[in-house]
Amino acid sequence: MQEYIIDVMAIEELQMTHNTDALDVIFQRAKSTIVNGEQVQLIRKQNMGVTPVNEFTTLQDLENYRQSVYTYL
Repeated sequence: MQEYIIDVMAIEELQMTHNTDALDVIFQRAKSTIVNGEQVQLIRKQNMGVTPVNEFTTLQDLENYRQSVYTYL
């Protein structure tokens, strides 16, 4: 398995539309990626390119991020 890349803007869009099903799919795939020994990259795609935001290598870090995302729903 390879690293999983999540676009922060996509997460923000799903938050605005309250699409918890899609968020659940993203976080489940991210969890699977970490369990298989790879990392999850958070990026922000902009007109000028891609900006790295954060990376997660542990389930606890991912869970902390997931909780912060669901806080705004």
